[in-house]
Amino acid sequence: MRFFLLFCLLFSLVKIDAQDIDGALVDTMGTPIEGAYILNSRSQTHSHSDENGFFKITKTVPGDTLRMGALGFEKIVVQITEQHRLERVIWVFHEAPFELSEVVIRPKVNALQMMTEIDLQTQPVRSSQEILQKVPGLIIGQHAGGGKAEQLFLRGFDIDHGTDIAISVDGLPVNLVSHAHGQGYADLHFVIPETIADIHFGKGPYEANQGNFATAGYVGFKTKEILSNNTVQLGYGDFGFNRTLGLFNLLNTQTNKAYLATELVRFDGPFESPQNFSRWNLFGKYTARFKNQGSLSATVSHFTSTWDASGQIPQRAVENGAISRFGAIDDTEGGQTSRSNFNLNFRKFLNDYTGIKVNTYLSQYDFELFSNFTFFLEDFENGDQIKQWESRSLFGMNVSIDQKINLEQKDISLQYGMGFRVDDIDNNELSRTANRRTTLENIQLGDVNETNLFAFVDAKIPFGKFKLVPGIRIDHFSFGYINSLGANYENQTAEKTLISPKLNIIHQVNKDVQFFFKSGMGFHSNDSRVSVVRSEETILPKAYGADIGTIFRPHPNLLINTAIWHLFSEQEFVYVGDAGIVEPSGKSRRYGLDFGIRYQFADWLFFDTDFTYTKARAIEEAKGNDFIPLAPDFTLTGGVSLTQLGKFSGGLRYRYLDDRAANEDNSIVAEGYLVFDANLNYQWNKNVSIGVSVENLFDTEWNETQFATTSRLQNEPAPVNEIHFTPGTPFFVKANLRYTF
Repeated sequence: MRFFLLFCLLFSLVKIDAQDIDGALVDTMGTPIEGAYILNSRSQTHSHSDENGFFKITKTVPGDTLRMGALGFEKIVVQITEQHRLERVIWVFHEAPFELSEVVIRPKVNALQMMTEIDLQTQPVRSSQEILQKVPGLIIGQHAGGGKAEQLFLRGFDIDHGTDIAISVDGLPVNLVSHAHGQGYADLHFVIPETIADIHFGKGPYEANQGNFATAGYVGFKTKEILSNNTVQLGYGDFGFNRTLGLFNLLNTQTNKAYLATELVRFDGPFESPQNFSRWNLFGKYTARFKNQGSLSATVSHFTSTWDASGQIPQRAVENGAISRFGAIDDTEGGQTSRSNFNLNFRKFLNDYTGIKVNTYLSQYDFELFSNFTFFLEDFENGDQIKQWESRSLFGMNVSIDQKINLEQKDISLQYGMGFRVDDIDNNELSRTANRRTTLENIQLGDVNETNLFAFVDAKIPFGKFKLVPGIRIDHFSFGYINSLGANYENQTAEKTLISPKLNIIHQVNKDVQFFFKSGMGFHSNDSRVSVVRSEETILPKAYGADIGTIFRPHPNLLINTAIWHLFSEQEFVYVGDAGIVEPSGKSRRYGLDFGIRYQFADWLFFDTDFTYTKARAIEEAKGNDFIPLAPDFTLTGGVSLTQLGKFSGGLRYRYLDDRAANEDNSIVAEGYLVFDANLNYQWNKNVSIGVSVENLFDTEWNETQFATTSRLQNEPAPVNEIHFTPGTPFFVKANLRYTF
C-alpha cells in the first residue's frame, strides 16, 4: 500500500500538463511561411503561422500529433516530444503540386484573400497589368500611352486612378493625395511583378487598420524575401514591345537575405503615332532575422517612365473617316514620371503573447502629364492641351501591436496601432500649354502640405463557433495650400477629425463552411485645394457599408464565395473630361452581388471565375437622371490555368465588362467588351524556358477606356458631347526566353 501511494505521489510530480508549443515554419530557402495551418489531432486545437512563420498552439502533450499544411507545400505530420516543448523548433516545408482540397477557410475578416493565394499559385503574375487584376472582381484600363496609372473598376465604382481603393506595397502607401491629375492617384508601375509574394485584399470599409480611400476596398502587396532563382529574361513582341528582366540573389543565409531586381520595358503600341514608351525599374531588398524572434527588412526602389500618347479620340472622327481607330487628333500628349522609395519594416515579439510591427517610409515623386481632352473647345487657335505637374516628398510611419490575452477562458486577439503620413507637394500645377513646350496660362499653381494622423484598435473575440470583431479608427487631417497665383501670400488651412467604427461577425460552421457579416464606416479625403475652401462636411466624405455572405466547400476540389452588399457614399468623385480633373458630385447608393468559384479539375488544371452585379445610383437626382457615369453594373473575369503538364504550363483568361451609362441620364453609353488572353510556357531544360503570350486572342475590336466628353474639332462650328475612347490593343503576341541559375 505504501509503495502504491509513493508511486502515485511520484507520478503526480512528474506528470505532464498540457502546455503550449512554439514553432516556426520556413521553406527550403529559409523564407518564413505565413498562413500555414497547424492542427493538434487529439485536442483539435489549431493555429496559423504569422508573417515571421511563427506559431503557438495550445493544449499539447508529448505524444500528440501535429498536422501542418500550407498552399503549394507537402504536408508535415510530427509527433510531439518533450524536446518540442522546451525550445522552438523550425520545420521546413518542401514544395509540392498545389491541391485546392488543402486550402483552409480561416476565420478572418479578410478570409477572401485566400482566393488571391490560390490564383498566385495557379497563375503567376507575369506583367504589371496583371498585378491588380489578381484581385477578384477588379478590372483595369490603360488610356495614356502606358505611363499613367490604370483606370480601376470595382464594386460599381469607376475608381478613376484610385479614389476609392487603398493600395500599398510592404506598408508603403501607393495612393497620392491631392495629386495633380486626380485624388488618390495610384501608380503601381514601380513594382516589378516577379517580386510579388502575396496579395492581401478586402472589399468594403470593414477593417480598422485601413484608412483613407478604403471604401470600395483595399489591396496590400507583399514582396518576396528571397528569390527562388537568379533569372535573366528577354521578351519581344508586336508593336515594338521588348522587356529585359534581371533577378539576382545577393545574400541567402538563415539570418540574412538580399536580392536585386531590375526591369526595362519599351513599347510603341498599335497606334499610328508611336507611344515611345520606356520604363526602367530597380528594386532591392535586404532582410535580417534575429534569434530573438525579430526581423528587419529594408527595400529601396526607383522607377522612371516616359511616353507619348494619342489620347482619347472622339467617336465621330472615326466614323466619318477623319482618323482611324488608332489615329489621333492631338498626338503631342504624353508625359514622364519617377518615384524613388525607401521602406523599412521591423517586426519583433516582445513576449510570447505580444508582437510589434513598425513600418517607416520615404518617397520622392515627380510627375508631368500633357493631355488634350476637348481639342479646340476653349482655344480655337492653340488647342486645349493642358499640363499637370508636381514634385512630391512623402514620408510616414505605421506602428501596430498584436496581442493575445485570455479573458474568462476566451483567447482574445487585439490589434492596435497609430501612425502618421505627410505629403509635401511643390508647384502642384494645372496649366494651358501648346505642343508640350509653351505655357499659355496657369490655371492652378501652388504648394500643398497635407498631414494625416491616425490610431486604431480592433479585437477578435471568440464565442464558440462565432468570432466577434469590433474595431474603431480615428483619423485627423490637416490640409494646407499656398496659392502661387494669388496677389498676396496666404497659407490656407483646414482641419478635420473623423471616427470610423467597424463591426464584423464570423461564423465558422466547420473547416468547409464560413458565414460572415461585415459592417463599417470608411472615407476618402478630398483634395487639399478643395478642402481649404469647402465646408467641413465635404472634407472627409464618409461611406457606410455592409456585407453578408459565405465561403464554402461543397466538394474537396471546389471553393465558392458569395456576398450581397450595400454601400452608401456621402460624396462621389466624377471624372470631368473637359477639365481633366475629378470633381465631387453628391451622395450615392450601391448594392450588389459578388460570386466567385475556384475548381480543380485535375492536379494540373484549374478553373476560376468571379462575377459581380451592381446597381449604382445618385441619391439626390431625379429618377432617370441618377446614373453614375461609367459605374459598371456587370463584370465577369476568370479562366483556366494549366499549372504543370509535363514541361508545359499556361492558361486562358477572359474579362467581360457590360455596357454602362457614360452620363447621368444614360443617353450616352460606354460599350462593353469581352476579351480573351492566353499564354503557354515550355520548360526546355532545368535552366531554360520559353513562353508565348497573346493578348486579345480573337482580335476583338474593343474600347479600353471611354468617357462622355464635350469637344470641338478644328473644322467644327459647334461642340459635340459624345463618347471619346482609347482603343484596346488588337491581337498582340509576345514571346520570352528565360534563363535561371
